[in-house]
Amino acid sequence: MPHLTHMRSSSLPLTSIVHYQGQLRTQAEHLRSGNTLITDAPVDNQGQGQAFSPTDLVATALASCAMTIIGIACAARKIDVDGMRAEVVKHMDGPPRRISGIDVDIHLPAKPYTTAQRNIIAQAAESCPVARSLHPELQQRLRLHWTEAE
Repeated sequence: MPHLTHMRSSSLPLTSIVHYQGQLRTQAEHLRSGNTLITDAPVDNQGQGQAFSPTDLVATALASCAMTIIGIACAARKIDVDGMRAEVVKHMDGPPRRISGIDVDIHLPAKPYTTAQRNIIAQAAESCPVARSLHPELQQRLRLHWTEAE
């Protein structure tokens, strides 16, 4: 459980500001870009399910982070992964209500990847900072799917 305080936790610049909109909805603004997103409580937890739930964002962040790190590693080595996509499944458990598992299936585009390139991609996916930040009891299942070039 996070420690609540009335003072800013650090002198670092703010990342975002989140406003409660009522009816179990928030609006978050990324301060550097001005982009915003809405969260809504899921239907199975008194919400309307009209947007990502906060726990959906955690699961989605895992996939986005893994793909970003793959992209960084591949760009440095001129390995083309454009068209990569991920499918995400979040598993909830409780009480207390919590994310018990996240399945991420990353589908690589049809390219003739060498064994060395596949190893680079796999190692990059496993070095995602979000994955390393989640509680060790949360089951993370990351699978890479290779579509063979024709």
